[in-house]
Amino acid sequence: MSELNKDILYLIFEELQEDSKSLFPCLMINRLWCETVIPILWRNPWCYKGINYSNKISLFIIISCYLFDDIKEFVTNQKIQLPSGLNQSLLFDYFSYCRSINIDTINIIISIGTSLAYNQFFIQQKFYNLLMKKCPELKYFDMRTIKHQIFYFPEAKVRLESLCELECDTSIDSSYFYGLSQYCQYIQRLIIVNMSPKPNHGIAKLIEVQKNLKHFEWKDDHYDDFLTEDPYEKIFLALEKKADSLNRLKIYFQYMNGTLLQEILPKFYKLKILVIDDFLFFTEEQLEQLRIMVYHELEVVNINFNQLNVISNIIENSGRYLKKILLRPYEIVDLGFDDFDFNENSLNFICKVYENCPSIEHLSIVFPPLKRHFTEFEKLLKICQNLKSLLIVLSNTVDNETHENFLKNGEELLKVLINSGPINLKEIRFGNGFRFSLGNWEEFLEKWRIRRALSIFTVDRIYMREDYTKLINKYKGDGVIRSFEYLRHVDLDNYCINDL
Repeated sequence: MSELNKDILYLIFEELQEDSKSLFPCLMINRLWCETVIPILWRNPWCYKGINYSNKISLFIIISCYLFDDIKEFVTNQKIQLPSGLNQSLLFDYFSYCRSINIDTINIIISIGTSLAYNQFFIQQKFYNLLMKKCPELKYFDMRTIKHQIFYFPEAKVRLESLCELECDTSIDSSYFYGLSQYCQYIQRLIIVNMSPKPNHGIAKLIEVQKNLKHFEWKDDHYDDFLTEDPYEKIFLALEKKADSLNRLKIYFQYMNGTLLQEILPKFYKLKILVIDDFLFFTEEQLEQLRIMVYHELEVVNINFNQLNVISNIIENSGRYLKKILLRPYEIVDLGFDDFDFNENSLNFICKVYENCPSIEHLSIVFPPLKRHFTEFEKLLKICQNLKSLLIVLSNTVDNETHENFLKNGEELLKVLINSGPINLKEIRFGNGFRFSLGNWEEFLEKWRIRRALSIFTVDRIYMREDYTKLINKYKGDGVIRSFEYLRHVDLDNYCINDL
């Protein structure tokens, strides 16, 4: 029975492995719980959000206990003060559970013992060497800020061969990646932070040798108006050859010339997740490529700073598996240029969603407050019954944004939601272009009683008024509203996007 209990506990703790706030208290319940939780916590003890690792003396003590015999003479000579009692045995062989290295976090913990760079470097070297011996297999490696050629350590070859996830940056010398490319050829998830305007040919080589790359992420963290060389070309040409395995592509650009990506993008035919945070203006010829390219397996699309017709084309060619269409409505290029184009493109967008996305669960949408758009939006809600989350923005390109018009738009929107809102809808993020009168708001909430409790987010401060707050609190108490929160525009847009 005890074994069964431990198995059940293990399955429960597995589900909570990224929730440190829930797992840490479990250590204190009893010995069985503690023995079950420790191996899970120590798979990747460097990753937990909300922890200030610069104050985690307990982690520094554990590292010091492991290293005490190797560094005793060194710390004595350097007069480094280590915690007392390091010659005592540990309750667990913590490093035997470890499957990860996070250079930055580990260095922060080691700096607790000494502030001198030389001392830190020496202890780091000893620690990484030991971890390569103790860690049975290495799955995750965040090597940003690395200073040690760890692939020269004993056992490094075997450990690196099992690596599944790698996070790095372009400031690391190319030679380091040439070294890694000899052993790390089965990386499935690769995240690159671009810190330099110069190309890193080592990263291109690392991509080139991969045999099962599924997830690729590029984040620009550097801007330079005067690029002498294209830092992207070799990287993405190497990535193009991984189209047979790549199913997740996330790109956050600051200054890329979009032509290269526009040429390569249609070739990634196995994508399930496509996220591009950059302005890409497609020519008619490139749009034609998108129209004929079918993304059979696409489940999530998020392309910002773009035209609605571009996103509509991708939706149409998605293979009918899309579950998330996430965009920033305030950054749609159509807005503010041509009223007719925006009106037609937004109407077409709504139609493409309900025609091609029967399984859609999360949707960001923007359209003008016109009768035919409300009619088509209501049709979308009736067809897409799996919808769980909506971000709605009404954008009227005609300059008649008065309080009265906002109330009229709000009344129409609430009418559509109450008449046709899907039974699974549990979250609505209200953007701009409408406002709810106190009476319409109360009528809507009263009629929503028979449905699931709503989480509501808004950018309009009117709902912070005392009369609105009183009404909201009433329906919170009745269980109609699960939560209500005022957000900035940028937070409203990013609420679901950040979870990708």
